[in-house]
Amino acid sequence: FITVSMGEGIKNIFEDLNVDHVIAGGQTMNPSTEDILKAVDNIKAENIIILPNNSNIVLAATQAKELSDKNIEVLPTKTIPQGIAALLAFNEDVDLDDNIKSMSDAFKSIKTCQVTFSVRDTTINDKEIKKDDIIGICDGNISSVGKDINEVTLDLIKNSITEDNELITLFYGEGVTEEDGQEVLDKLESEYSNLDIELIYGGQPLYYYLIAIE
Repeated sequence: FITVSMGEGIKNIFEDLNVDHVIAGGQTMNPSTEDILKAVDNIKAENIIILPNNSNIVLAATQAKELSDKNIEVLPTKTIPQGIAALLAFNEDVDLDDNIKSMSDAFKSIKTCQVTFSVRDTTINDKEIKKDDIIGICDGNISSVGKDINEVTLDLIKNSITEDNELITLFYGEGVTEEDGQEVLDKLESEYSNLDIELIYGGQPLYYYLIAIE
């Protein structure tokens, strides 16, 4: 496995899931095709699966596949939670094709939400957003805007879950303390007692929280 990651905690999660090479990446540091090819060259395996975990990196991963003589599959994961979900679905007892199918099904079923900040004044979908406002995004759509990180996070999750969801995983970033994360977790557990909710250190920059809903 080759995967693109951001944040020390996220990197450790991928390594715990038996990823062979973790490439540092993210919104502002996208690895090139050459970076991915270097990772490919360092791996001795019959099959290599690349998880880009960012829509901006899928093309570079695909180009690396085309340029390499090795047997490479690119799973077009566009977020960190999608990459984690795909790896959790891997089964070493089945063949490559079956794994690609199960891993694809797994990551496509994940809803990814992100809590970050606005870099400028703007208006999107009738929402007026000021520079430095906290914004909650789910699957690319802005769902919540405010001044308080935890309030926006709770509002974002409320707007994003459905009765079919069973699990929420919050990865808290470098701009959030464990105490802040625990406060969000406690409020979610009191409000959604029917859901399994996990809080994990991600250490990612730019995003206060990365959230997987499944």
